[in-house]
Amino acid sequence: MLKTKWWQKALYLLPMLLILSFVFGYPLVRMFDFSMRRIRGASGPFIGFDNYRFVFRNPVFREAIKHNLFLLIGVPVLIVLALVFATMLFDQPKGWKVYRFSLFLPYILAIPVVGVVFSYLLTLKGAVNQILQGLRLDFLALDWLGDPDIALKSLLGIIIWKEMGFGIVLLFARLMSVSQEIYDASKIDGASWWQTLWYITVPQLMLVIEFFAIISIINFLSWVFAYVYVVTRGGPGNSTQVIELWIFNKVAHGAPNPGMGAAASVVLFASTLVLIFALLKLRTRMGEEDFG
Repeated sequence: MLKTKWWQKALYLLPMLLILSFVFGYPLVRMFDFSMRRIRGASGPFIGFDNYRFVFRNPVFREAIKHNLFLLIGVPVLIVLALVFATMLFDQPKGWKVYRFSLFLPYILAIPVVGVVFSYLLTLKGAVNQILQGLRLDFLALDWLGDPDIALKSLLGIIIWKEMGFGIVLLFARLMSVSQEIYDASKIDGASWWQTLWYITVPQLMLVIEFFAIISIINFLSWVFAYVYVVTRGGPGNSTQVIELWIFNKVAHGAPNPGMGAAASVVLFASTLVLIFALLKLRTRMGEEDFG
């Protein structure tokens, strides 16, 4: 067997590492640099942490943080729905392939398409309210996107409907690799469907569930801009304002202080990293307790 030294292996990776460093590393460095300057054109004078102070004093930005945190409610909802549907598909009821396709279809649709369709469906005189009124359920016919009290909840429902298919496919793929003997033994022991789900399926899927949770947290923190921009543009008022949209409004269209947008980007980037490392640390501790 041919033996190679570590630096010889590194030489093969060096070209790609240089490309990745330029594509991702340079923008990150510039973002940190911009967050410390009062930008005028392509650069500006160094002002230290003033941009960060201005950002956290901004009432719209603080409201955007609350909205992003509220959207995190969608993470456990996504996990539960994906787990239930994946388990039902694993039982392979009649027509299960059609159900699998139907549940995954929303995930492959483009976000602008989903946003435009739902922006028409959920208006005050949209198809959803017309159907409810036709069923004499007028009390349920609400201004889903025009009422500040429910607009963010409606947006969360759209995101859950769109993203659920990814979790279903992940969990279903993992279930297909689980030994069928385990489920046969549970049937012999008289375990109910819910007991099988809780004591067998969930432990077998724990790693995939954690992975899906991390991906979903990242999405709800820093990947909802397209939904908000297409469906509500942050309105009505600032009821659906999120951090990404706030950053966009500060940076785009010749905004007077893109340094504040850069500072908010650093905050969002750091928050995402902290949450990811916290979840990984939790996983490590759980593994140590299992083997302890």
